Amino acid sequence: MDNIEVTAEAVVNPTEDPTKVEKALRAILKEAPIEKLELGKSNFLLRAKATGLDSLAPFQTLLRQDRIRNAARGILLSSVAGNRICFYLNKQVAYVNHVSFSQPSGESPLGPITVEIACDDPQSLIDWVAPRSR
Repeated sequence: MDNIEVTAEAVVNPTEDPTKVEKALRAILKEAPIEKLELGKSNFLLRAKATGLDSLAPFQTLLRQDRIRNAARGILLSSVAGNRICFYLNKQVAYVNHVSFSQPSGESPLGPITVEIACDDPQSLIDWVAPRSR
């Protein structure tokens, strides 16, 4: 599996501590550099970008640790569009090093973490990140 690009981003609302949002992003992409993009007067976006299969190892570990590989597999498979996989994670749950998938809006009051993975073979990537359990 070559050509893997992962982006995880979250809006930081005025009521949130930016270091906590950064910690939530780091639960998903540990070593990725994080950039800050201004969205307006009172909020901004934190975006982490990484490349390569190894960048998804922390996410794979969380899925195994939380014992949600089968559920995650179903969500990831339904999130494929062409050569992209796009899904949403609960920001507060990621902050405490766990995974909870969410909807793009309405489910999490502070908004989700949006994760987008671009790769040549989404099926093989999903097989690696969330293999079928026996």
